Amino acid sequence: MRIAPIIIFLLLSALTHAQTGLQELPAWNAAPEKPAARDWLVQPFTQKAGIWKSSDGKDIILYNGLLKRIFRITPNVVCYDFKNLSNGQQLIRAVKAEARLTIDGKDYNIGGLYGQTENAYLLPEWLDRFKKNDNDFYVTDIKTGELIPFVKWKPGTWWASATQSATGKQISFSYKHKALPGLEVQVHYGIYDGLPLVVKWISIENKGQSSVKLNRVVNEILALTEEESAVVGSPEEMKKQHGIYVETNYAFNNAMRYDISDQTTHWKTDSAYTSQVNYNYQTPCLLEIYPEKAPGIELKPGESFHSVRTHELLMDSYDRERRGLAIRKMYRAVAPWTTSNPIFMHLVSKNDQQVYTAIDQCAATGYEALILSFGSHLNMEDSSAANIDKWKKLADYAHSKNIRIGGYSLFSSRRINDETDVIDPKTGKPGGAFFGNAPCFGSKWGLAYRDKIKYFFSKTGFNIWENDGPYPGDVCASTTHPGHTGLDDSQWRQMEIQKELYRWLNEKGVYINAPDWYFLDGTHKIAIGYREVNFSLPRENQKILNRQNIYDGLWEKTPSMSWGFVPLTRYQGGGPEAVLEPLNEHLKDYEQLMMQYYGAGVQACYRGPRLYDTETTRQTVQNVIAWYKKYRDILNSDIIHLRRADGRDWDGIMHVNPSLKTKGLLMLYNPTKEKITRSIQIPLYYTGLSRSANISEKGKSKQALNLNRDYEITLTFTLEPESYTWYTIE
Repeated sequence: MRIAPIIIFLLLSALTHAQTGLQELPAWNAAPEKPAARDWLVQPFTQKAGIWKSSDGKDIILYNGLLKRIFRITPNVVCYDFKNLSNGQQLIRAVKAEARLTIDGKDYNIGGLYGQTENAYLLPEWLDRFKKNDNDFYVTDIKTGELIPFVKWKPGTWWASATQSATGKQISFSYKHKALPGLEVQVHYGIYDGLPLVVKWISIENKGQSSVKLNRVVNEILALTEEESAVVGSPEEMKKQHGIYVETNYAFNNAMRYDISDQTTHWKTDSAYTSQVNYNYQTPCLLEIYPEKAPGIELKPGESFHSVRTHELLMDSYDRERRGLAIRKMYRAVAPWTTSNPIFMHLVSKNDQQVYTAIDQCAATGYEALILSFGSHLNMEDSSAANIDKWKKLADYAHSKNIRIGGYSLFSSRRINDETDVIDPKTGKPGGAFFGNAPCFGSKWGLAYRDKIKYFFSKTGFNIWENDGPYPGDVCASTTHPGHTGLDDSQWRQMEIQKELYRWLNEKGVYINAPDWYFLDGTHKIAIGYREVNFSLPRENQKILNRQNIYDGLWEKTPSMSWGFVPLTRYQGGGPEAVLEPLNEHLKDYEQLMMQYYGAGVQACYRGPRLYDTETTRQTVQNVIAWYKKYRDILNSDIIHLRRADGRDWDGIMHVNPSLKTKGLLMLYNPTKEKITRSIQIPLYYTGLSRSANISEKGKSKQALNLNRDYEITLTFTLEPESYTWYTIE
């Protein structure tokens, strides 16, 4: 296939052949481009991701059967086509720069073309008239290859439903600038197999002789079609584009939800869009991705900078359940470690013997892991030989029983000293952190804390780290901390230290419970979302509140990404009516609390000194765990929300997985004090069943039910007062 001379001039002269470059890309044939013929959330999608060049050499096409993204590469690179093939939606209305850097106070565009006067829509024939800007970074090289996992996760270390990292293709555009000859910028894209998903990030390498200051790195700029028109209205009053879901690995807010934790998504107005309906040009139709409080990164000669990773998932529906299912499937692909879901106990210990006893009880009941909770006698910051030897001996004993072991470590919510704590920029003194006082991760103490945690896990063989803090984005005005220069780079540098620790632990096979949204950097679990003092309320309150927490907390998270809580002993106040000890006296509540969580696929922190106190209690725990393990695959599958618990009538959820023999599992509850009989519609579309379903209550005789045209069955059930039941669907 002949390639235009201008492309050779701009690109091929710089191409290396270590990987496939532009010359090795297959020529695009319109034949592969077909609308998605099957629902990727129900049936396996077999079309593989690929990267093509256009027949005239002007374009590069990313395509996987679910999305198509096209880049014009001459006279500079610009994205002009971003299409959802499930519903045919075109997202791009105008061309913009590929990215933007602010260096030493001056803005520089990465790529981009100019000359579009109508910004409401874009016609491909306009592109040949567009010009480059000589003041922008220009493309010098293009390389493609296989998609490289960001975290070097080791499948099989823990029980997990995902067995491999996501696959796909990757392309990197290299850029230079005539006024900054020592700076090399690469814009990377990854396109995934089986999902309408791309990921984008930027790397910057300083090969010059002097430092530069990165005031801001905007790694994505998209002029998107507007969601609605409003003649009068502010950006806050108008809807943002719902055809795309964006998530980066720079999120924290202690909210247990990504959308609130996100620190990078900025919906802006576009003054160049002069034909928009809004009179004051206030339509929020320009998407930019960058951390708000991460300016002033000094890049020294020989150093590299890597931006946030922006995941762009195309949506084909407004339906909350369907959107949640898409996000959950994304997590399983890009963060497969989050599908690990070990059965663990939260031990409150005062001495080693209590740890040995708890390990034995875990082994006797089928539990898989033991976590020494807050308030226990574990201190991971003690690197003395005696402490390391003691905990290695306990870890070895746990492993001999096939039990993993881990523990809690507090970083934030405490004061160390004036030299260590974050410095409030308003006062110049310690304080001003999320919880008042907190150490700075970039301080000498903070860096030593990181090293002590790595040392502890390396030497003891511990398998789990429950990390309390650091908390959301504490900035630090200190100019003496070795891990950051000053206020400007303090948040970014602390986050980089923290996330590197998470990735290091993940790659060593350590399971991580963390209090914030660091899934894309290697953590496994976050709290499902609850108010801690509610666990001082009576048990009957807790049962309903826990089911509400499960229902509300699993719209975007998979069951394995969350932990709940069950106070076996007193927690945050409360009397005997709030706790389960003595366990044998509260077996009905103990069993139902376990069934609620395990029936949702959610591990809870069963916090106390023991799992059982009598043989009857042991048998109850063992029976629940055996039930969970029998149905583990479906219980760890996605949840369909049926009816939220309100204490007035039935409530329930359903797990679905079209790839399993057991394609659905229902959990139904009657919180009332009266026996109830109900006939309800059960939606089975996401089970993959289309005509009939065999449904069985508690593994007993099956009944065949036909699906209606909405993929529903009518189920009639009866529940005794304050009870529950479960059904399998095949």
